[in-house]
Amino acid sequence: MDLIKAIEEGQKRPYTTEFNVGDTVKVYFKIIEGKTERIQVYEGVVLCIKNSGARKTFTVRKESYGVGVERVFPVNSPRIVKVEIVRVGKVRRSKLYYLRDKIGKGKKVKEKLGGEVANFIAQQNKNAEAAAHAAEEAIKAEKAAEHTPKAE
Repeated sequence: MDLIKAIEEGQKRPYTTEFNVGDTVKVYFKIIEGKTERIQVYEGVVLCIKNSGARKTFTVRKESYGVGVERVFPVNSPRIVKVEIVRVGKVRRSKLYYLRDKIGKGKKVKEKLGGEVANFIAQQNKNAEAAAHAAEEAIKAEKAAEHTPKAE
């Protein structure tokens, strides 16, 4: 049992953005198509957060051309570049599955307002940007190490 925990701790990301259910977030997700990589932005409301530790996931729902689309993201996935908070939601439930059945204005989640919330969002987004930059530098260093000839 301790071996599993040790392996999971090694797979956790050093920093993740702190967000809650009901928040509107932008997930910058790396998509690999053949040899090319691109970053796709997925913006929507966080419906639920499940599990804990290395297995933690969150579900984001958005409307795309009038159709509701949900996607589950692992928090510790190396493909997630960063998670940016757009709005902080004010909800009283831990799972917002009822939003699936709502139409129009009923789908809206109340927003928390105030200076503290704005400062929190700014701080989290700044930290997410720094973590994304650090991860990008680590990937560049790793690729550079692969391409350098080895001394025999």
